[in-house]
Amino acid sequence: MLPGAPDPPGCRWRGTQPGPGLCWTALLLLLVLPVLVPGSVAQPGAPSSEPGLNVYMSEEEVRRLIGLDAELYYVRNDIVNHYALSFNLLVPTETSSLHFSWHSKSKLEYRLGFLVDNPVAMDSPQTNISLQGDVPRFLSVFRVDLFCSGKMDTEVVLVMQLNVTVSPAKNITVLNFKRRKMCFRKIEQEIKPPLSPDRNSTKVHFDPVNVAPTTSTRVFYISVGVCCAVIFLVAIILAVLHLHSMKRVEMDDSISDSSSSQGLSQPSTQTTQYLRADTPNNATPVTSSSGYPTLRIEKNDLKSVTLQEAKAKVKDIAISRERVTLKDVLQEGTFGRIFHGILVDEKDPSKEKPVFVKTVKDQASEVQITMMLTESCKLRGLHHRNLLPIGHVCIEDGEKPMVLLPYMNWGNLKLFLRQCKLVEANNPQAISQQDLVHMAIQIACGMSYLARREVIHKDLAARNCVIDESLQVKITDNALSRDLFPMDYHCLGDNENRPVRWMSLESLVNKEFSSAGDVWSFGVTLWELMTLGQTPYVDIDPFEMAAYLKDGYRIAQPINCPDELFAVMACCWALDPEERPKFQQLVQCLTEFHSALGAYV
Repeated sequence: MLPGAPDPPGCRWRGTQPGPGLCWTALLLLLVLPVLVPGSVAQPGAPSSEPGLNVYMSEEEVRRLIGLDAELYYVRNDIVNHYALSFNLLVPTETSSLHFSWHSKSKLEYRLGFLVDNPVAMDSPQTNISLQGDVPRFLSVFRVDLFCSGKMDTEVVLVMQLNVTVSPAKNITVLNFKRRKMCFRKIEQEIKPPLSPDRNSTKVHFDPVNVAPTTSTRVFYISVGVCCAVIFLVAIILAVLHLHSMKRVEMDDSISDSSSSQGLSQPSTQTTQYLRADTPNNATPVTSSSGYPTLRIEKNDLKSVTLQEAKAKVKDIAISRERVTLKDVLQEGTFGRIFHGILVDEKDPSKEKPVFVKTVKDQASEVQITMMLTESCKLRGLHHRNLLPIGHVCIEDGEKPMVLLPYMNWGNLKLFLRQCKLVEANNPQAISQQDLVHMAIQIACGMSYLARREVIHKDLAARNCVIDESLQVKITDNALSRDLFPMDYHCLGDNENRPVRWMSLESLVNKEFSSAGDVWSFGVTLWELMTLGQTPYVDIDPFEMAAYLKDGYRIAQPINCPDELFAVMACCWALDPEERPKFQQLVQCLTEFHSALGAYV
């Protein structure tokens, strides 16, 4: 940070239209690139309206180097982005010049120098400005030319050092810009002209235009043959992998469990940044994803199941009502309740364990009871450390059915987050930003397991997760959620309550559900975590949600949410399901971001 610099200002994400794969490029680079700010409005030669020193690469330059429509800041209003400076940016082979934008409101002196690790392969870089002087007061662009010598094939690492001096205190700030460029040797060939005896050995540069057509044709056919061989080999490999897909799924499950359980410490940290409400307007026609298993849900399909059929599905896990003791009411709705209960061991009555007990009131209809039992079986038979499937049921005649699940003593995640938000709440543990990212990783791990099992949740949200005192999070089914959280579900005129604010556009419009739709819901759930349980799209009429999303609008970046984390959310909300990341990639990305947060504590 430069001497006398103010606090870091807020960065803003402005709406732009990304090309195919842009969201993926941002996701893959967000852990190694600095803040990328789309949509520059300043022009060279225009007066600076912001205080302090600014050094950055313009949107056009970033697009030319790495294909992103964004600005890349190294110094913003006197704040040095060391994260950006530490990244050794690769310069494309065909690029021979770099352009940097800079300006300063106050008087600053500079000195410019270059260091090349291999002077034989690359000549010393040249620039169109003097190597020392004053930083311009108006927005200007200076160029650095990179010329390879053509003597060898190698990758050259170069450093541009910019020393900025604040007068009259003579405080010096050193900025090192690292770049990598591949240099190639110039191809030469000896040609002996047949009619000049006095020019027996003339050496000229190789000219591809003068090569005989037979040579280029031969190269073409060889290239085609190699490509066909590679395609054939890839096809064989894919066929073998497909035959062993089930074994690979089991292996991935164990790897996911072990990777998600290691290296996740929870020190406290906070970052204060704020972005605009709008995200990139990527409004494109809504199509179903061919890369995800898609399930089309017809209207009221769960209501077609009878109560007797629902009971028959859970008969094998039914236990006696006498083994269950109900204690405190944890949540209560119009017709449903969740109790803190005690389950007595069948073989040893002296052993007891706490459980969640989902049940209904006397006024509950047969349809509501059936839906509770049916939806409770959504995760049945699945085993993962971040899932909370049904354990037992009580379905004795004359008694209201009860669904038992393992107990998590801090209860519902959404209610827990909202309690943390209250100033007067007596929280047993302060929740840091790193804690929230840790929770997101666990949810992504559980959803990655479901995706590999081709299980579609269709209602992922903080209200359908639970948490314990060690901040372990587990995903639950959505049984009774419509009754316990009525403000999160809306009927759009078809007599069916749906979590409209958590649903992807293809689910809203076409009732098509897939793992890609669950990824969208995960992005909203991540937003819930960072806002401590706020309601998304709270000002949008549920009937207008489809049009709102189709036009490219999204929920605002939460205050104190880092830009890198909001970029993950934005990628989850791509309208094209194919553009959204897979859950396993989200796990890896969030885990690396979690580790980066811990490095600054």
